Amino acid sequence: MYSLTVCDHIMVAHSFRGAEFGPAQRLHGATFAVEAEFRAPKLDHLHLLVDIGLAKVELRKALDGLDYRNLDGEPAFAGLNTTTGFLCAHIHGLLVAALKAGKLGAQSGNVTSLKVLLRESPNAWAAYEGDIA
Repeated sequence: MYSLTVCDHIMVAHSFRGAEFGPAQRLHGATFAVEAEFRAPKLDHLHLLVDIGLAKVELRKALDGLDYRNLDGEPAFAGLNTTTGFLCAHIHGLLVAALKAGKLGAQSGNVTSLKVLLRESPNAWAAYEGDIA
């Protein structure tokens, strides 16, 4: 299996609902390093998995709706706990849509799975991985 990973970062503010979250129930900030790993069993005739430049552009587009925002005030996230895992799945869905629309190059149809990983710190991170259906 081949893989190609592009990275970026976002800064958000949010709070969580539920006693389980302790002090994180209060508004707080988070800076996430974001990695998107595209996987395919084969490369195209030019030996590309996806166009790396387009992958970086599409990752940035997916992150623009989150970056420098208070997620508590975003209608798409109303009433939801925007945990690290939740955000991984959200970004994954946006990138899958970009793949299906061919926005990562003609060869993007070879991609069979995608992993999105958000690093909260050097000691803690979460990921969501799924097939491209």
